[in-house]
Amino acid sequence: MSANTVLLDFSLDPARINDEVSRKDIVKLCKESLEKYLPGVKITYDMLTTDGYLCMLSDAATIVTIRFFLQGLITINIEYYRQDGEEPKISFEQSRELENHLVQKLKLNHGQSLPPLQRGPLTRYFPTADERVIEYDIDRVLFDKRSEFQKIQIVHSKSLGNMLVLDELQNIAEADLIYTETLMRRGVEEYAGKEICILGGGDGALLYELLKEKPKHVVMLEIDEMVMQACNKYMNSICGDVLEKRKDDHYEIIVGDCMSYLNKYIKEGRQFDYVFGDLTDIPISDTPTGEMWDFIRLIQESSFKVLKPDGKFMTHGNGVSCPESLEMYEQQLNKLTPKVTYTKCTAFVPSFMEEWVFYQVQRQNTDDAASV
Repeated sequence: MSANTVLLDFSLDPARINDEVSRKDIVKLCKESLEKYLPGVKITYDMLTTDGYLCMLSDAATIVTIRFFLQGLITINIEYYRQDGEEPKISFEQSRELENHLVQKLKLNHGQSLPPLQRGPLTRYFPTADERVIEYDIDRVLFDKRSEFQKIQIVHSKSLGNMLVLDELQNIAEADLIYTETLMRRGVEEYAGKEICILGGGDGALLYELLKEKPKHVVMLEIDEMVMQACNKYMNSICGDVLEKRKDDHYEIIVGDCMSYLNKYIKEGRQFDYVFGDLTDIPISDTPTGEMWDFIRLIQESSFKVLKPDGKFMTHGNGVSCPESLEMYEQQLNKLTPKVTYTKCTAFVPSFMEEWVFYQVQRQNTDDAASV
């Protein structure tokens, strides 16, 4: 099930909006044009507003609002509910036909009309880091279930392959090897013979790529069993068979809360050469406060307690389009005890459709300068 929205907008001479006779003619012609695609719609409400005029039309299942703005703008918004498998009441082609008809009939100017937006199991629209909406070429849903922790979907994109979507946020696609390679700084960091801990990483991509570097041992702490089951079935081009086997001489996957195991390792004195924070992105917020920021600080502080003196904490940040949040994150790094230094790098991630920032953090030597 889904809600569909078609939004059209036009510009015209403001005098035509202020003139009552002209305004009524425009509404009449809009109604007649809409009836071609939505037979039975009737005017149910209208009123003058401080900024122009509002008219509402409806039938049993559709609501259309027409807004006139005194500055010379008209918007037409069509909203309706659609069951899965049901044909849209007004298709993309029909919405364009309606727009062109109104432009010619009413001598309006084209605005910036939007394609129909669908929310439901086959949604194609996802937000970027800075909350722009982008459309993907998704043509089918392969997996759609809710675990104890989150909504899990795997959808197929014609250009990006299968994609993991968690709580309706794009996470990783088959085309995103650059994401994993940049997170691990392949070719820069040396993992051979090293002890590594991954916090999160349920898609298995990071573990799969790290094992190619011949580490001594990798432990992965993932809380959501269902994510791993779904990725093992539909995303094995990025995770190989690591989510199937779960354990061999060089790695072990533990299902559970990573903080519980970090606390266990701290008590045991267990230490790693690398800890990967493959968990939440840096929050987009006005201040570094709230549950997510507290969680990020806790993860960082605990990770350094299980890192060897020369060990590194590796993590992803957020998009370069969110400089304020990235700056707040770096301020938190500068407050860590013991003192740390950090470097960062970026990569364009295909399924994110934007440039992403990655951090590499390690303890500051006593003779080091202040953090980068």
